[in-house]
Amino acid sequence: MRIGLAGAGRIGAFHASTLAGLEDVDQVVVADAFPTVASALAEQNGYEFAVELDDLLSRVDGLVITSPTSTHAATLRAAVAAKVPTFCEKPVAATLDETLDLVDLVDEAEVPVHVGFQRRFDAGYRRAREAVMNGELGFIHTVRANTHDQSPPPAAYIPTSGGLFRDCSIHDIDVLRFVTGREVATVYAVGANKGAEFFTQGGDIDTGAAVLTLDDDTLVTLSATRYNGGGHDVRMEVMGSEGTIGVGYDDSLAVRSVEDGVDYPRGPQKWSFMERFLPAYRSELAAFCEVVGGRADSPCTVRDALQAFRVAEACELSRASGRPVAMNEIGGVR
Repeated sequence: MRIGLAGAGRIGAFHASTLAGLEDVDQVVVADAFPTVASALAEQNGYEFAVELDDLLSRVDGLVITSPTSTHAATLRAAVAAKVPTFCEKPVAATLDETLDLVDLVDEAEVPVHVGFQRRFDAGYRRAREAVMNGELGFIHTVRANTHDQSPPPAAYIPTSGGLFRDCSIHDIDVLRFVTGREVATVYAVGANKGAEFFTQGGDIDTGAAVLTLDDDTLVTLSATRYNGGGHDVRMEVMGSEGTIGVGYDDSLAVRSVEDGVDYPRGPQKWSFMERFLPAYRSELAAFCEVVGGRADSPCTVRDALQAFRVAEACELSRASGRPVAMNEIGGVR
């Protein structure tokens, strides 16, 4: 099959390399808003080059969207209109209303869309889901999840990111739904800034936390920060009546023990999300090829993306208003 790539930046180049190494993929066709960037990537790696999106869509069996967030919705609309199965990095749109419109569009068009929440393909999170679903932990009463970036993104990214909960914690929110099989009922979130001024200037926070109550009364704590100098730290703990398991607890754990005689973790640490989730990124694109080939349904739909977006919206509303927010206050129920 031939897979198109819309967006030739860092994550685009990374995905192109992964796609090119998959058995199902015969060729990668690259396009970008800056054609010279796409052309250079194609020339360096033996990919094909498309000058514009319409040309790209006419030449491929599936599309991978890795362009800036502000372009996702329009690109996805074009792909759906062309009946091209599409993988889209999160978010599918920058606003809740636009996400709702895309849900309706995809439903009507019956074109498969796979949203890039890569943690669903991480071995640890998949094992946690299995433990919950088969009753290995008894009843689940508490979940803790965190995403702590090693260092902040560029200042120019913050005004367009959607904010810490929508940009960062949304991964924890999606994988929380995946692992537990439950929906969020209420949210209480807070945030703070102790780092660079550009977070405050951009209307964002550099550190946030939230307490979520699921629809079966499971309690969840989320935390996120742009400052974790010890390494990129992404974890989940699932606590049940019969046991507790943890995701992300290996020798790369970005936490130092101060107990005598303890040398765990031994390192080395991981320093970026791409390093932390490299195998998961590969697995999710292999899964997308199964979708393109008609051998599997989308493992993460636009409706899944909508549900995660709604919870992130509730977190931001709670932080801004200083009160708990019930999910029935957030539009977009489908």
